[in-house]
Amino acid sequence: MENFVPSTNVPETRDEDWHPADVLAALKKRGHTLAGLSVANGYHPTAAGKALKRPWPALEQIIADALGLRPIAIWPSRYRNQPTEDGGS
Repeated sequence: MENFVPSTNVPETRDEDWHPADVLAALKKRGHTLAGLSVANGYHPTAAGKALKRPWPALEQIIADALGLRPIAIWPSRYRNQPTEDGGS
């Protein structure tokens, strides 16, 4: 137990993007799949998976909604220089 390092279930908000495997695990824990989210929202089954690798705001929002988060919490690098809802940056 000396070398035991507690881990978190969901990556905390930080300056780096979540690893795609962390996104997949968080979705799975909530009973979702990328293909299921894609199809349920009118996209091709592989569409949401593409948002893990490159920006796609509509699908990022769908994934974030499924996790009860805002997209900036998952992909801060994609939203870093965008103004916030209150008009600040």
